Amino acid sequence: MKVIYDRETDTLTIVLVETPVAESDEDKPGVILDYDAYGNLVSLEILDASRRIPSPSRIEYLVAPLPA
Repeated sequence: MKVIYDRETDTLTIVLVETPVAESDEDKPGVILDYDAYGNLVSLEILDASRRIPSPSRIEYLVAPLPA
């Protein structure tokens, strides 16, 4: 997984899988979901990220513990 914040375009992109995008869908205005040829979600883009996310250039990555 890769997270990219482009300050110039104010776009936050989260790439889940490095595979070609076959289809894109703007689920909500400014939120674009990208799918592969099999319909699997491969990435998402958030336009005007600084207006939608408090700190788009700051990232925290957590892995939830496995249940006991």
